[in-house]
Amino acid sequence: MKNCCITIFIFLLSLSLQAQAHKTVSGEVEFFSSAPVEDIQAVNNAPTGLFNEQTGSLAFLVPIKAFQFPKSLMQDHFNDKFMESHTYPEATFEGKLSGYDRERSGSQGAFAEGNLTIHGQTNKVRVPGNISFKSDQIIMDAVFPVKLEDYDIQIPKVLFYNIAEEVEVTVSFVFEKTDR
Repeated sequence: MKNCCITIFIFLLSLSLQAQAHKTVSGEVEFFSSAPVEDIQAVNNAPTGLFNEQTGSLAFLVPIKAFQFPKSLMQDHFNDKFMESHTYPEATFEGKLSGYDRERSGSQGAFAEGNLTIHGQTNKVRVPGNISFKSDQIIMDAVFPVKLEDYDIQIPKVLFYNIAEEVEVTVSFVFEKTDR
């Protein structure tokens, strides 16, 4: 796990040193699980990310313990039993954004392709989303499914009807140019 964090840190550092680098000024990651017994939703306002407009390189780090739930017991179970946040403290994405035209104004479609690491498991993903260019800001958002089994997240049989096998993840980030 430490090697993964070091790799992400070096990747983020290299992004920040390149021309046209942007960092997150605000971000939100939300997940929603709809299951027969109850719906579960949590929001995280602590992700960080860097985007290189010139190369399309994109990286995010999401601290797992920063997810906030409506019930404290849900938050405890999420961190202790499912995500094991003491062992896997963050989720990361490292890849590239493509399919957009920097010269076009307004919102447009784009694709993020790369490695998504959750719960110590890394998978290649291709996530469709939107990007907007507004004065000095770049806004990105996407909604995509995550299968728990793809990231070795186990659902105890007793909670099978409480938690969906696939959760919907919604991300929204606002970037501004990094200071030099």
